[in-house]
Amino acid sequence: MTAFLLRRIALIVPTLFFVSVLIFGLQQLLPGDSALALAGENQDPAVIAYLHQKYHLDQPLPVRYALWIQGVLQGDLGESIRIKRPVFDLICEKLPVTGELALLALVVALVIGVPAGIIAAIRHNTAVDYGASMAALWGLSIPNFWLGILLILLFSVELGLLPASGFVGPGDSLKQNLLTLVMPAFVLGNAIAAVMMRHTRSAMRRCSAPIMSAPRGPRG
Repeated sequence: MTAFLLRRIALIVPTLFFVSVLIFGLQQLLPGDSALALAGENQDPAVIAYLHQKYHLDQPLPVRYALWIQGVLQGDLGESIRIKRPVFDLICEKLPVTGELALLALVVALVIGVPAGIIAAIRHNTAVDYGASMAALWGLSIPNFWLGILLILLFSVELGLLPASGFVGPGDSLKQNLLTLVMPAFVLGNAIAAVMMRHTRSAMRRCSAPIMSAPRGPRG
């Protein structure tokens, strides 16, 4: 077990290095010059030269990568060019919302996927099993953005039951907080529920197969 963990940990280093090079390379492939966008309409050459020096845009790519990865390792993810705030602070600000949404999506997936998988395994090769399998296939196939748009059109535009966007913290209003998260949580949990349903059904079928195939003793 220790050797397995060490091998896995050893694989993390080259994987993270490859991902960092990929992310940095994709940033460099973006069209346009960031300094020109930041300089405004006048585009004063002195301002452009200052911005190039400030953001190390005048350095070769290897040097810029080394400076970038050094900042990442120190927790400095840079500054948002659009709103002039540290990226790390923005991540910390949005992390509670992401965590709550992920937790609710997991709850939705468990509530839907596990019972559906159990029922499909118990009612194997019946209409219930086929219906659950079709629902799982639908959940895996439908794009999340399309399902989200349909839910917004139905529950927000037509029925007016749920807000179409926005977020309210649980400390401000727990009811409004759940209302703002119920649709995105269902959309995200829908695909996970389909996977859980199929895994639960397969696991129950594997567990029940030896029991059903075991020879029965003589009846007394």
